[in-house]
Amino acid sequence: MATHQQPPLTGLRVLEFAGLAPGPFAGLLLADYGATVLRLDRPSPTPTALPTPDALTRRKTSICVDLKSARGLALIKKLLPTIDILIDPFRPGVLEHAGLAPEAVLLKLNPRLIVARMTGFRRDGKYSAMAGHDINYIAVSGVLSLFGRRGEKPYAPGNVVGDFAGGGAMCVLGILLALLARERTGRGQVVEANMVDGSAVLATMPRLAMKTPVWNRERGCNLLDGGAPFYDTYETKDGKYMAM
Repeated sequence: MATHQQPPLTGLRVLEFAGLAPGPFAGLLLADYGATVLRLDRPSPTPTALPTPDALTRRKTSICVDLKSARGLALIKKLLPTIDILIDPFRPGVLEHAGLAPEAVLLKLNPRLIVARMTGFRRDGKYSAMAGHDINYIAVSGVLSLFGRRGEKPYAPGNVVGDFAGGGAMCVLGILLALLARERTGRGQVVEANMVDGSAVLATMPRLAMKTPVWNRERGCNLLDGGAPFYDTYETKDGKYMAM
């Protein structure tokens, strides 16, 4: 007789600082698999019925906390000993400036804490202080050059590759590996994820295939990028498209 099993992350507590796309997506994946996720939203000067326009809030609870106030900072520090994972979506230096440096403060308050830090560019690279978006990160990674038809300019496939796959999903992978390590050591750690390296890892197969007939032609002329008639889309009578 089958027994009901709880989701695998049941019992884990996550503190998610509100941010754009990849951070909330990482929190969403953790929540979907059973973790309890508390999202810290920034106070709005013009309060509305909804605390955030972000759609990636499924199965989360949220409160508004001013990270720059003494009371807000005290609340965060009070919560830290009770949580397992903290998601940091900020640009380099924000947590440190707020007095929440991971090694110097967070891990001292909770040695079992996993601090997941998500950035666009590498935290220690030449672009670390520069703002950017998904299209910039996948361009720097080289992955953007893979997308597009023959003779046309590269196009960005929405923000799926950088923000969500190379960013949020890779961040969750790092968190899960850190949880496995904590089972052995009893200690947490800082997990670094960035969308440039994450996107580059996702493109491992096409890059290696560039040395083979599978992907050694110009963009749009290869087996999986539109160059093969049996791996393409075709317009149908109703004006829609069929993938073959």
